[in-house]
Amino acid sequence: MNAPLPDVPEVRVVGLPQLTQGFDLVERLDLQMHLKVHGPLEPMTGERLAQLAEEITLRGRGGAGFPFGQKLRAVAKSAIRRGVRPVVVVNGSEGEPACRKDTVLLNRAPHLILDGALLAAEALGARTLVVAVTRNSTEMSMRAALAERGLSDRRGQQLRARIVRTPERMVSGEASSVIRAVNGGPALPPGRRERASDTGVGGAPTLLSNAETFAQLAIGARIGSRRYSNTGVGSEPGTVMLTISGAVARPMVVEVPTGVPLRYVLQLAGAPPLPQGVLTGGYHGNWIDSVAVHESVVSRESLAAVGGSLGAGAILPIGPETCPLGEALRVANWLAAETAGQCGPCKLGLPAAAGGLADVMNGGGPAALEALREVTQAVKGRGACKHPDGSARFFASTLSAFTDDLAAHVLHGGCGRETTGVLPLPLPGYEEAEESIPSGEKVFIDWTLCQGHGLCADIIPELIRLNPDGYPSVADAVVPMHMRGRAERAVRRCPALAMRIEQTAAPAPKARAELPAPNRKALGSGRG
Repeated sequence: MNAPLPDVPEVRVVGLPQLTQGFDLVERLDLQMHLKVHGPLEPMTGERLAQLAEEITLRGRGGAGFPFGQKLRAVAKSAIRRGVRPVVVVNGSEGEPACRKDTVLLNRAPHLILDGALLAAEALGARTLVVAVTRNSTEMSMRAALAERGLSDRRGQQLRARIVRTPERMVSGEASSVIRAVNGGPALPPGRRERASDTGVGGAPTLLSNAETFAQLAIGARIGSRRYSNTGVGSEPGTVMLTISGAVARPMVVEVPTGVPLRYVLQLAGAPPLPQGVLTGGYHGNWIDSVAVHESVVSRESLAAVGGSLGAGAILPIGPETCPLGEALRVANWLAAETAGQCGPCKLGLPAAAGGLADVMNGGGPAALEALREVTQAVKGRGACKHPDGSARFFASTLSAFTDDLAAHVLHGGCGRETTGVLPLPLPGYEEAEESIPSGEKVFIDWTLCQGHGLCADIIPELIRLNPDGYPSVADAVVPMHMRGRAERAVRRCPALAMRIEQTAAPAPKARAELPAPNRKALGSGRG
């Protein structure tokens, strides 16, 4: 069985690099090297930034594909109407085990992402920037990048910037989950649909977009829309970052211009020449067959025309030697376990669908297949977040893509092939094995003030437990960076004001260089 993908797999490029420029020189572009490779970023008015996003047809690269310029204008309009400053959030929460393209950018080109985010922040008049990440490596890289620019969350700064750590889970990367985590809550969907452009971080209008999206914005701002549009197809110009894994000789992240044949990208990674199926768009995506692979190119429009999807940029072929339904069942069980447990379609429907697929594989016959189809249909459109819909799409695509294998299992009790486990999934216990980055701070309690309310133990039980007398017992441990937000929340919530957080280690080093001063003009108005 395949091992989980490393944080930073092999990186390749087809054609001229844009996002990956400089990767052949160093492992990580610090600020000094970033400026040598990409050059300074010229000032740009807010209205011009929105026009640029529209001219290069920039869409979100996290899966939904929402037009960035439209999102930028919606946030600006809401902020002006309400008279409040908006917030900019970089969503680097990449919790899907088949995706690594954002992790690669966060680790190797962090300043390209910050370029785009800071451009947007200045255009909107935002004074808060948040970067959400899921892994130790991405957190360390982005913290170093903020330090290199002299950015922090200290009071008095024109722009306050901070890192928020989210769990490595499928549902944690959804926009509403990220905003909830930034607000100090759990990284789970809130169960109600709200537009971030209206009500996001701290109730303020929030521009939240994927890490690659901000990096693409920075490239477009540097080279201009005409030069940007010279790469790729006219309707979807530029390049795309893809994660290629599954039945390949070399799992990799590749930057490729839109319009390149999909079969060429698969050949680059050493995929089977005639895969029995290719999962496009990741585990919320769609299967296509080898005929569709030869007909399609890398673009949203082309993949959609053959029943596939670009999604979050994950492409996973499987070879003829493995049972496709067995591979799908492994993913189905993982999707069911990733439920937020907040609604029936997710909490009950997905495990039932996974169990139904197992029944089909184990000789349940036509009745089991019909029951699986009914469960899958019942899940659609009824969830509190997008996880049930994405999972239902995966189930439906599996049933329609592998009809011969489905018939073999339903009518003859199996297809005669073992499940080799080529689709990457986390190892059991990966959450517990994840190391924590220390913040250099500890929680202290003033026992002359503490009244034993116990709220702190509810908010951060990893560090604080209640003793038999009902008073908090604080672990003698440094607060991990990804728990710092909850620790601060516990301090704020203490009714007796008995808690505090104190620095016990030296803070991060200051920046060594700074970018040119960005433009101050707000989008849609002459002020912030």
